[in-house]
Amino acid sequence: MTIELPHPDGGLYTYEPRAEPAPVAAGGAPLTSRTVFAAAHVVADPYADTHPDAPAAVDWDATLAFRRHLWSHGLGVAEAMDTAQRGMGLDRAGAAELIRRSAAEAKAVGGTIACGAGTDGQAGPAGLAGVRGAYEEQLALVEECGARAILMASRALAATARTPDDYHAVYSPLLRQSSQPVILHWLGPMFDPALEGYWGSSDPDAATSAFLDIIAEHPDKVDGIKISLLDTEREIDLRRRLPEGVRCYTGDDFHYPELIAGDGVGFSHAMLGIFDPLGPRAAEAVRALDAGDTAGFHTLLDPTVELARHLFEEPTRFYKTGVVLLAWLAGHQSHFSMVGGLQSARSLPHLCRAYELADRLGLFPDPVQAESRMKSLLAVYGVHR
Repeated sequence: MTIELPHPDGGLYTYEPRAEPAPVAAGGAPLTSRTVFAAAHVVADPYADTHPDAPAAVDWDATLAFRRHLWSHGLGVAEAMDTAQRGMGLDRAGAAELIRRSAAEAKAVGGTIACGAGTDGQAGPAGLAGVRGAYEEQLALVEECGARAILMASRALAATARTPDDYHAVYSPLLRQSSQPVILHWLGPMFDPALEGYWGSSDPDAATSAFLDIIAEHPDKVDGIKISLLDTEREIDLRRRLPEGVRCYTGDDFHYPELIAGDGVGFSHAMLGIFDPLGPRAAEAVRALDAGDTAGFHTLLDPTVELARHLFEEPTRFYKTGVVLLAWLAGHQSHFSMVGGLQSARSLPHLCRAYELADRLGLFPDPVQAESRMKSLLAVYGVHR
């Protein structure tokens, strides 16, 4: 069978999907050499009578089922992060409910989970005390649910703070009062333009120094850092400067194989949105590292980078649309709709290229179903072959 797909510059071309998925191990022993989290998406309720400005309507059963899928392969779940459309469709109340439900599900199945504590609801400058209070509320929620907290980068703080000392005034009290070590989060402006100048400077070197100063004052309260700057050299430099025992979790969806594999001096753990669609493949690759098979790790993971770079191409913050498309094509949900209507954020040629790259990798458990669903999407756009 074949499928007609649109070229970005117009016209159609014929693509022949693969007949069988690539073989992937069905779960296995816990991962040991790296701590790996997949940042998971939320599944919208397609039958809800809603609109982009309304509170998110979430299909909780499908959302939790997808998390069980990730846990079954030995991955941790990074919950209520930007992949879950924090600030792009998922509001403060929705994020809180997602944290409660996912933390309870993790406890029930023995899954590893870390949850984002942010400043949702702070739309603009609210003073440093107001920003800190918003963080404290969600930090308390995450800890009450028994999950590890990820102190997310905050739009409200970026809008309020003017100097590194302002960031210190917010983060240091949070670290002192946390009941267990947290994960700090540095999300670059390519993921969210509102975070330009985070840590008090648009100069990456100055921002890195300010960030490290906060960690150095509270090393016992920092489990690790999640760094999403798409800058390999900066991440390697930063992880070499971390205090002993503080992990570096790569959030670099462009260069993750080399960062996770390491360079002989050190390596990065992982907290990645691309591991939402790559979950089984990523877990199998890390198990190869566990067994000392670095070549096998690269054989499994290196070919996925082309897909990742496509999904995360500029404007990078809309990568969630491709992630949800692949979840639908892979059979993890029954529809291609997103909270906030974000399924419209990428063009048809972009989505078709994502389908082709994922199919070539053998990511779809049922390639025939994936092809059928892709044809149904094409028909909506007027492509009838």
